[in-house]
Amino acid sequence: MRATVIHGLNDIRIEEVPDPVVRRPTDAVVRVVNACICGSDLWAYRGVASRVAGQRIGHEFLGIVEETGSEVNGFTPGDFVIAPFVWSDGSCDFCREGLHTSCPEGGIWGEVGSDGGQGEAVRVPFADGTLVKLPKEAAGEEKLLPGLLALSDVMSTGHHAAVAARVRPGVTVAVVGDGAVGLCGVLAARRLGADRIIALGRHRARTDIARAFGATDVVAERGDAAIEAVNELTGGRGAHAVLEAVGTEESMRTAVSLARDGGAVGYVGVPHGGSAGVSIAQMFDRNVALAGGVAPARAYIPELLPDVLSGAIDPGLVFDRTVDLDGVPDGYRAMDDRSALKVRIAF
Repeated sequence: MRATVIHGLNDIRIEEVPDPVVRRPTDAVVRVVNACICGSDLWAYRGVASRVAGQRIGHEFLGIVEETGSEVNGFTPGDFVIAPFVWSDGSCDFCREGLHTSCPEGGIWGEVGSDGGQGEAVRVPFADGTLVKLPKEAAGEEKLLPGLLALSDVMSTGHHAAVAARVRPGVTVAVVGDGAVGLCGVLAARRLGADRIIALGRHRARTDIARAFGATDVVAERGDAAIEAVNELTGGRGAHAVLEAVGTEESMRTAVSLARDGGAVGYVGVPHGGSAGVSIAQMFDRNVALAGGVAPARAYIPELLPDVLSGAIDPGLVFDRTVDLDGVPDGYRAMDDRSALKVRIAF
């Protein structure tokens, strides 16, 4: 089969790789229908995150089950499924508590020795604990596929930020980051009933999506200027909930400073940049809470799925370019130079 592999800095290739097979009785083999490129994949593409030359890449996909191991009970060949970006056994203490990302048996697609999501098929460990079944007829609804695909990572991650920041009806929310996760955070905040949502972003195409997702205000400034602008919008009080979806020192410093006294910051941006700029003294003095981390997408997908199927929310709007497998290297280049927000791969 053919799949995306990374060989080094700015070096993404489509190559022949071994076909996936059932190795353990809890495995399933899934033929990929849709996958995508994640902003976090760019850290490997840019050489910031190390990878072994020839390593598989990609961790978001929808597909059709083609084969199952003898101990897989919840799926049969022909089922249409979504895979969260981390596999998990579904039975450990962490999985039962809804923190599938801490499963001792878990892992992320594309790590050494595993299949990446940006390929024609994937071996799925612990299929019963990992996959979520979708209506079979949805596989043929092209307009629905982007929204379903977004649940595998970015929509679930945006929702995690909103939950961690304690978004609830009537509150004011500020969202730091205008990438796909930040935009999905805007959508998640609207879904949870926020009264006012301030999106920080300066790219018109992205802020247009933020407004479509429910942003009531847009702040184009960054750093201290952004803090001043949000304070002006909120009468000097700040936001009850702040969603941080970037992961740099500046973005974390901004997020903490945007929170009102007694507010909370939900951070989901993959950290890069030392201490991340967090001042414990600043948080202590103003009773600002900080929560977040890696989103347990497997716990959130069943909650969010009905709203995507019904059309109540459409996180698929974050995909602004679709390529076939051969177009994946160009898709990486487009996301790297910001000419694309998020690239979907259709098989």
